[in-house]
Amino acid sequence: MDAGSGGRTPFPSDGLGAPLVSPPTAPVNSGPRTAAHIASAVDSRRSESYYEVKGTIFGALIEAIDLAQLARLDADSAREEIRDIVNEIIAIKNIVMSISEQEELLDDICNDVLGFGPLEPLLSRDDISDVMVNGSGTVYIEVAGKIQKTGIRFRDNQQLLNICQRIVSQIGRRVDESSPICDARLPDGSRVNAIVPPLAIDGPALTIRKFKKHKLTLDQLVKFGTITVQGGDILKVIGRSRVNTIISGGTGSGKTTLLNCLTQFIDDDERIITCEDAAELQLQQPHVVRLETRPPNLEGEGQVTMRELVRNCLRMRPERIIVGEVRGPEAFDLLQAMNTGHDGSMGTLHANNPREALSRMESMITMGGFSLPSRTIREMICASVDVVIQVARLRDGSRRITHITEVMGMEGEVIITQDLFLYDMMGEDEKGNIIGRHRSTGIGRPRFWDRARYYGEEKRLAIALDAAEAANGPA
Repeated sequence: MDAGSGGRTPFPSDGLGAPLVSPPTAPVNSGPRTAAHIASAVDSRRSESYYEVKGTIFGALIEAIDLAQLARLDADSAREEIRDIVNEIIAIKNIVMSISEQEELLDDICNDVLGFGPLEPLLSRDDISDVMVNGSGTVYIEVAGKIQKTGIRFRDNQQLLNICQRIVSQIGRRVDESSPICDARLPDGSRVNAIVPPLAIDGPALTIRKFKKHKLTLDQLVKFGTITVQGGDILKVIGRSRVNTIISGGTGSGKTTLLNCLTQFIDDDERIITCEDAAELQLQQPHVVRLETRPPNLEGEGQVTMRELVRNCLRMRPERIIVGEVRGPEAFDLLQAMNTGHDGSMGTLHANNPREALSRMESMITMGGFSLPSRTIREMICASVDVVIQVARLRDGSRRITHITEVMGMEGEVIITQDLFLYDMMGEDEKGNIIGRHRSTGIGRPRFWDRARYYGEEKRLAIALDAAEAANGPA
């Protein structure tokens, strides 16, 4: 491997003369073969020898390059500078490889220096919804609702930790032994969670919820079978008519995606303020103020909680307040906002059905230290929340809107709800895909009918309800 050895070092092979970085015959997943697909699959064929060669070149690069000067260059110029130096190192070290192999190695090293290393091929693929890194040697992805293991790996846990730190430092946060848990986001809005040793025993664990480059619309959700055309029309009315909405569901069920879809029906002249732990909502309206919580610093100071953000919203003349995820005492402030003229406010929370969502809101308020009777809290929920939309990720990986449920009021000590739309699971086919259907419950005039009429959406709502009833047909 030494330049002074006089021999030329062959690129690592499988012992049969075939280079380990040759593209495999099929990509990791089915679909069109893109450079990213091939790069992802290539990693599954790489051996320890590949990483030794790469480590040698990478070490020589770090010694040869001026990192301060590199930081002043734009991305393309920096990439060219790195490529030139790496090509020189390969020539000096007498490493034998084909042009395609050299290009792959160059891309790999550029990704390590300028990007997110081995994650780059995965982040460039739009068919991946989640990337899960369990230590340096294990990377899983979720494609089409199914989790699959990749062959991608990091050089060691230190490289993975460096990439975690690079990601979180972009938004002024840190992750290390003194602050081992961090929520962050990528430049494209993808949500990131990192947890590192000593809390993560087997090395840093990095989880990325990827955002698609092209934002999903409600019409596309209809096309995917998440909801019917008629149900989609009802959701459009809910968005247009400034109905206070809670989106409930489990982890990975599509709550944020649906929230993004509903916000598309907010008028451009409305002032919208969003509050999130890690900013990921993609609102397209011109008048949007995005707020983000802040964790405490090393001294335990400077934290800004979700509750403080929501309370501050009320002083910013919002017309709609959108909370990315309600998980604590901010539930009280969101209900207050919904009940004091900020109609059409929205939020998401984790729950398995609409009634549980309302119970969770009550629990959040109680646990937040508010000494209010249960009946008073329930009355506040009834006066504030108009609709709960339940989304679910089914066991075959598909996502469905399973309930569109109205909050009707109180009967004694109990909150009364009314389902407008339901999803019935009826079995599964021979491939394990869930068979089911959406159906209307036949409610002729929902509680928000007058609100829809006020905003000129009465006709659309009537047509959608009639069509949904007619579409029910025999079970």
